[in-house]
Amino acid sequence: MCGIVGYIGNREATPIILDGLTKLEYRGYDSAGVCTITGGEAEIRRSEGKLANLVRLVDEMPLLGNVGIGHTRWATHGRPSETNAHPHQAGSVVIVHNGIIENYPELKGELKRLGHTFKSETDTEIISHLIEHKMKIGIGFEQSVRQTLRELKGSYALCILCEDEPETLIAAKYGSPLVVGLGEREFFVASDIPAILSHTRSMVFMEDGEVAIFREGEVAFSTVKGQPVIKNPRHIDWSPLMAEKGGYRHFMIKEIHEQPRAVQDTIAGRLAEEDATVYLEDLRLSDEELASFGRICIVACGTSWHAALVGKFYLEEHCRIPVEVDIASEFRYRNPVVSETTLVMAISQSGETADTLAAVREAKKRGAKTVAVCNVVESSIARETDGVIYTHAGPEIGVASTKAFVTQLVALYLFAIKFGRTTGAIGREKGEAMIGALVRLPALMEETLHLDSQVESIARRYMHARDFLYLGRGINYPIALEGSLKLKEISYIHAEGYPAGEMKHGPIALIDENMPVVVLAPKNEHYEKVVSNMEEVIARGGRVIALCSAGESGIVEKAEVVLKIPMDGDDLTPILYTVPLQLLAYHVSVLKGSDVDQPRNLAKSVTVE
Repeated sequence: MCGIVGYIGNREATPIILDGLTKLEYRGYDSAGVCTITGGEAEIRRSEGKLANLVRLVDEMPLLGNVGIGHTRWATHGRPSETNAHPHQAGSVVIVHNGIIENYPELKGELKRLGHTFKSETDTEIISHLIEHKMKIGIGFEQSVRQTLRELKGSYALCILCEDEPETLIAAKYGSPLVVGLGEREFFVASDIPAILSHTRSMVFMEDGEVAIFREGEVAFSTVKGQPVIKNPRHIDWSPLMAEKGGYRHFMIKEIHEQPRAVQDTIAGRLAEEDATVYLEDLRLSDEELASFGRICIVACGTSWHAALVGKFYLEEHCRIPVEVDIASEFRYRNPVVSETTLVMAISQSGETADTLAAVREAKKRGAKTVAVCNVVESSIARETDGVIYTHAGPEIGVASTKAFVTQLVALYLFAIKFGRTTGAIGREKGEAMIGALVRLPALMEETLHLDSQVESIARRYMHARDFLYLGRGINYPIALEGSLKLKEISYIHAEGYPAGEMKHGPIALIDENMPVVVLAPKNEHYEKVVSNMEEVIARGGRVIALCSAGESGIVEKAEVVLKIPMDGDDLTPILYTVPLQLLAYHVSVLKGSDVDQPRNLAKSVTVE
């Protein structure tokens, strides 16, 4: 949600900033802008709409200078417009901001009483005015920034320039992500790694309440009060090519096809087949601590919440421990019952999801141990939890999550094996079988991807439907939820996922000859009941798209369309059945002409509440 890029060094800043903003488009935005300082004067270019509009504007009116800041805005305060786009300038001070300033009405009112005039409807503009006001009364640029930060309530990631100190860039963070890239006497600042990965692999992740001052080819990190902070750079293994399309039409289809590799990378080095257990190098919980938990609570949002629901099945089925799944945005507002004997797991692709981060902090405040399932090293959630299970999906650019979701499922399955083997709930023979299924999974996913052309034909057949219903039972019910979410996210078709057994409790009233119903029917203990639900749909004229196990023939004559999915036990069907549902959503979206990678109104990482 929103994107920041800053640069200071010996090169022209504008191309670096625009390239970085392009790599942050997946975060979602409605306007964009850039500012550089040259000859002691700040020049700003801003435009509403896509980044291409800003690029054209800069081509017509070039920006020169070796220091600059850029921004893609996702509207919170004030409608999308050129006026509300960042950067914002007050006097000599120019600023870009991610986050929400909660006390901006009071601050704005006071500034107005002091004679300040505002041009935009944003909360951000008050920050530039606060800094400018302090500088007018004789306080230096750096100290004016520090004093201003102490007055702000809410969340922020900031990059700040000043015409009076044209060779200085200041960055600050509280509650919104910010990463610093280190070069040879040049520095990069961004909201996320892909924006600067083509320039450096050496990254410093800023913590809440930290300030970075860049000047004279050096950077100094400190607290808001000015106390020095020592930061250790991290080497990022992602290659720049991992964040490029690589010949695919869209990032989403590229990332769908990367899933076998992402799963292989997530299990690599973690499977100890000789003793049928799992090594989770960053879990940082001893076997004694794992065995002490009497209950697990998983918190997540959106697609990650669907992964959490599958994780509940894994842990309760194999480890016999009660698991509760919470939508993170509800968790901290319901006075949750957690204690020292509760393990709270937080799932977030980015590790920056504001509601999930708040849930982690609430759980820690109540004495619970916390573990993150996360794709981004050194993200906020990864740093604040007691342990981490990193997924190794690589950068995911498409807003609709694909490879991050399946690697979350794999991480949860790994954790279930680890937990069960530690507590004795999973014996050696069973552990070997579970590990063997994981080893075979990438090949089965590759086989499932061969259904792509068949799924595209199905998409052409049903693309004009106004509504879809997705049905599943047991461990595959969350996949019905995920499949419907993917379709509505990127094609804007109304879709709902339901437990198949709940169909008669309401959704059946909607079924007619115009409604496609996607039924997940793997050959497992629920198969006969799912087929019964499917026949109820057919009896009411519903158009059934059935996903069943390869080799199954009984369902073929009943459904309008059948997709046969490879199967290797019941546990990993959620992952295999996810793939064709992702492909269905993708192809419907493409055929309808929707913006697949950047669907309207959505952001990749929801970093504000």
